[in-house]
Amino acid sequence: MSVSEMGAAPTVILDAGGDSTIPIYVGLWEAISISNALNSEMLPRPITHDLIVEMFRSFEIALDSLHIDSLEEGVFYAKLHLRQGSRTEIMDCRPSDGIAIALRYRAPIMIEDTVVETAAVKKDDLPRMVDLKEYL
Repeated sequence: MSVSEMGAAPTVILDAGGDSTIPIYVGLWEAISISNALNSEMLPRPITHDLIVEMFRSFEIALDSLHIDSLEEGVFYAKLHLRQGSRTEIMDCRPSDGIAIALRYRAPIMIEDTVVETAAVKKDDLPRMVDLKEYL
């Protein structure tokens, strides 16, 4: 959670190399899903991202990577690069959903250089960060 005098917001912090990061503000439920994936926690019943991964795997769809490919008016855009046999598909998705799915697949998360150049923030310039579980 990104915590400031204005309040708190669930935030994914991506390492952009060196002392730079890319903060992506996400919804609370997406943050919980991402946290579950990072900590290899499974709930008794599948949540949406677990269901999507199970459906993909049932139909032998591989996730090759997630590409965060643009930033327009403060909104990040991403695409899932999927493969089933010799067929490939690129699907538009919200970065938060893509991250939650990619983590479950252990697929690489790629960020376009232009996005890094535009969105990178020095680690020291981030607001105070609190672990999601501690915050909740």
